[in-house]
Amino acid sequence: MKKIILIGDSIRVGYDKYVKDALKDEAEVFYPPENCRFAQYVLRAVSDWRRDGKWGNNADLVHWNAGLWDTLRLYGDDPLTPPEMYGIMIKRIDKRLRLLFPNAKMVFATSTRVLEHRYGNDFKRYNRDIEEYNRIAVEALKDTDTVINDLYSLTANLPDEYYSDVTHLYTPEGTNAMTNKVLDVICEELGFEKINYDSNDYHKEAPVGI
Repeated sequence: MKKIILIGDSIRVGYDKYVKDALKDEAEVFYPPENCRFAQYVLRAVSDWRRDGKWGNNADLVHWNAGLWDTLRLYGDDPLTPPEMYGIMIKRIDKRLRLLFPNAKMVFATSTRVLEHRYGNDFKRYNRDIEEYNRIAVEALKDTDTVINDLYSLTANLPDEYYSDVTHLYTPEGTNAMTNKVLDVICEELGFEKINYDSNDYHKEAPVGI
């Protein structure tokens, strides 16, 4: 079986178990037990996740993202990670992932649109920042063979009703849209047959408490 690693913030948390379920006959799917937060945290923690999760170094594909935490503005301050530092961190994460998983195909997912008009004043994200940081990340990776999974473009065209809150798409419709976009890229890169996954079936079959 193939081995896939999913790394990312709470957006990843919304699709990881469904990707794992959808690919259960094709691949082992691993991901950290926590929200991977901002870029510098990913750089520091990824080796610990690999060790603690017993992932090994033989992954076939790593699908990762970092950005929404980096764009976060608290109490009117600038983004958590300055834009010039964000590009540097994306390059360093890419290098670290290639060191830890030397045979893996790399997929970077852009950060998703938020419902910025619903944020409060003290805890804020702007889509203009997210778009800029996405551009920075893509530019930082342009000289690599990393595949870009453009989740921002996907979410930019989804109805607001697909959102469960100002940031996340944990509704059934949002979950399915995100899960299937991730699956499309993974299946194409690893040569799997295309999957049309419905997360509602997972909830129907899962034991109570999952």
